[in-house]
Amino acid sequence: MRFPLSPRTLLLATGTATLLAGCTVGPNFTPPAAPGTTAYRPASDKQQAAVANTPAVEQGNGPALRWWTAFGSPQLDTLVNQAIAHNASLEASNATLAASREEVAAIRGKQLPQVDANGRIEHEQANLAAFGFKPNPALGLSGNPEFDLYSVGGGVSFDLDPFGKLRRGTEEAAAKAEAQLRQTEAAHLTVAGQVVNQVLTIAAIRARIATANTLLQDDQRNVDLTRKRKQAGEGTLVEVLNAQSQFENDRSDIPQLNQQLAEARHLLATLCGIAPADLGPTDFDLDTLTLPQSIPVALPSKLVHKRPDILQAEANLHAATAAVGVATANLYPDITIGATISQGSNDLAHLLSNSTRGFDFFGGLLAPIFHGGTLKAEKRAAVDRAKAADATYRQTVLDAFRQVANLLQAVDSDAQSVHNQQEAVSVAQHSLHLSRRSYQVGNTGILQTLDAERQYQRAQSGLVEARARQFLNVAHLYVATAGGWTGDPTQTAASH
Repeated sequence: MRFPLSPRTLLLATGTATLLAGCTVGPNFTPPAAPGTTAYRPASDKQQAAVANTPAVEQGNGPALRWWTAFGSPQLDTLVNQAIAHNASLEASNATLAASREEVAAIRGKQLPQVDANGRIEHEQANLAAFGFKPNPALGLSGNPEFDLYSVGGGVSFDLDPFGKLRRGTEEAAAKAEAQLRQTEAAHLTVAGQVVNQVLTIAAIRARIATANTLLQDDQRNVDLTRKRKQAGEGTLVEVLNAQSQFENDRSDIPQLNQQLAEARHLLATLCGIAPADLGPTDFDLDTLTLPQSIPVALPSKLVHKRPDILQAEANLHAATAAVGVATANLYPDITIGATISQGSNDLAHLLSNSTRGFDFFGGLLAPIFHGGTLKAEKRAAVDRAKAADATYRQTVLDAFRQVANLLQAVDSDAQSVHNQQEAVSVAQHSLHLSRRSYQVGNTGILQTLDAERQYQRAQSGLVEARARQFLNVAHLYVATAGGWTGDPTQTAASH
């Protein structure tokens, strides 16, 4: 309801509301405390002895912003920078972030006085009879006169926000914008990780193709050898067919590997924001990539203040807490004060004269009386959503710790796997060499040689898989403990 106020009453109401303006209802947000744990894994998980080429883990602040440079590939660096600059999904995320920041500015503007101006031109016909006037030519009252009416004016209103509804609303919007910022940071980090993952995948597939081609050459050598032995009367057609069968089986794997390589390249191009046909050479090789000898990993107490998904969950908790304040403020009265001024005349030349001026001051009070329990239910719902956001935050932290623990264990296990596979290749290669010599001198049949070759093939493939997995898990560990950023990856993230 709105009612007229005398200047004295208006001053009293303004002073009282100003005092009330310092009252902001609802809970104040307190950032969650850093976890007390200092390690990701129990001591029992670290009993495995380290082998050669096991990357050392250095716990501290975590990876640098441009963590992918640790792999020592300028070509990889260029692709990551290109993806950050041109990836369409990141452009959409950046635009969404900009929109959320503008929404904060729009909501914050409601805390300031609202000033409006208006102007109006009317052509009217006055119904004098409706007001009890009869036609009187002597007084100039003849019928219903027509005339033009011009008016201009303006007004100012200000919501005193005595219980902090607008302030809590601004706080909620700012927290949501913070959550969007963290989501955008996470998107950039994810895209960088995907580019690195695709580069490592391409290198691994190329290694598999190289291994397959080498084995195919060995298969062809077996075919030639069995044919020569048959021609010399020392071998049989069965041996030749067995060797040819092995050759054809191994050759059939190469088209599928080429298909996988093409798909990996196409995905890399998409991540970089270009068409597959526009992607340049991607002749990555596991042997030319650097496996970091030390990996900086953020301590648990640092990770919760650095990892974007955790920071996003914290911002969502902040927004949910502020929403409780908004719902609480809805239960209390709201006070608005303001003033208007207007100029009106039927003669445009005299529109701004003092004789046509009018003004008023007003104060408005809106107090909820009965809403069928809606406002209280909305507050309870806001409290429940805040509890849900708190639980989600705690779960996000635990999931992050679990992921880092798994990757730390994987780094140790991968080094051991690579070492074991290297030993397996060495043994299988020696066995294959002896089997070939034995076949050449007629001591064994071709089947034993083919079996030794298959063992060697499996060992070689296992080594490639182990090395690729080692590189990929190291990259995943970097992503799991790195901070996020937006825009140019060469700039330092403002929040870190």
